[in-house]
Amino acid sequence: MTHSPPPTEPLMFPELLAEFLGTFVLILFGDGIVAMTVLFGTGVPGEVVKGGYTNITVGWGLAVTMGIYLAGRISGAHLNPAVSVALAVYRDFPWRKVAPYILAQTFGAFLAAALVYWNYLPAFQAFDPGLEKTAGIFTTFPAFPLIPFAGLLDQTIGTALLLMMILAITDERNQPPGANLGALMVGLVVIVIGMAFGGMHGYAINPARDFGPRLFTAVAGFKNNGLTDGTRVFWVPIAGPILGGILGSATYDYGIRRFLPHD
Repeated sequence: MTHSPPPTEPLMFPELLAEFLGTFVLILFGDGIVAMTVLFGTGVPGEVVKGGYTNITVGWGLAVTMGIYLAGRISGAHLNPAVSVALAVYRDFPWRKVAPYILAQTFGAFLAAALVYWNYLPAFQAFDPGLEKTAGIFTTFPAFPLIPFAGLLDQTIGTALLLMMILAITDERNQPPGANLGALMVGLVVIVIGMAFGGMHGYAINPARDFGPRLFTAVAGFKNNGLTDGTRVFWVPIAGPILGGILGSATYDYGIRRFLPHD
């Protein structure tokens, strides 16, 4: 008696599922933290709500760490189109996987934003019933809308630092901290980037993290979402991180890695 072989898994399915779930968890924590700081104040002047910006930066860093721990073994836990593009340019990540990874990341971010909105729906209805001032819970906006280059520069620098440090932390030739600590180190990098370069355009440093939730705000009817309504600023946290990731990776490879021993 013979047995037919088990059906093969769809090509790349485990990796794409890992990227989807890793980004989903990242955005659930990240957008949830921002919702806490925005929706639950009492209106007292000068009030710091739920830890304020410090909570946001620390929370996003921890969110990245959790996403990496979830997806890292299967997909490498890119969780960010800027990472996928940079690794394709500098680390032989297959270009055929770049677009599917980006789609999985963006879809995960979109659904996570939807779940955060659903969870906090009564708070949104009480705080902003017309959805006129809370799109920033999910996506990023410039501090100086008339100077788009300022936000573009901020996003480029922040993501350049992110990729430079990711490559340094994960480089087997450069005293890597190990698989268990690598995710935590990347999370700490995200925290310090937010504290140093978070003001000019809202600290995205990740096109999927920004565009997926922004697409949700457009679908859900948020006003001034930066995509279909208000100032069209959606391109800044896409172009800046992609450019910054390439520049940061080049800086590490040509400034540090080429001088490291090969054994």
